Amino acid sequence: MAREAGLDLVEVAPGNEPPVCRIMDYGKWLYEQKRKDKLAAKKQHTVTLKEIRLRPEIDKHDQEIKVNHAREFLEKGHKVQFTMMFRGREMMHADQGRAIVNEIIKTLEPVSKIERGAIMLGKRITTVLGPK
Repeated sequence: MAREAGLDLVEVAPGNEPPVCRIMDYGKWLYEQKRKDKLAAKKQHTVTLKEIRLRPEIDKHDQEIKVNHAREFLEKGHKVQFTMMFRGREMMHADQGRAIVNEIIKTLEPVSKIERGAIMLGKRITTVLGPK
């Protein structure tokens, strides 16, 4: 039948019992499959980790700007990592840095969830927030 119509017998679903076959143009079917795969890959969104660096002596306005950037990243579906960096004698005021990070977490609470809480690693405090 397929040869008479000038088409091919294509096995569409080999995993089913019994296997599903159709009479169609094999070249056209391959082209459509590649197009579907390409569109699916285009629609797939990869989550990236955006890092925002802070210092303990950050000004309130600068902090608000960084929080607004983080809010934009979270609304786009990205994860945000806040890194509070200490230099030299600033390590003596690690509690001040931790307070700033906790304040930022509290501010972004409506649009984010905590993926990793504030942890002190060396001279840095890091936390990761993900979109809700």
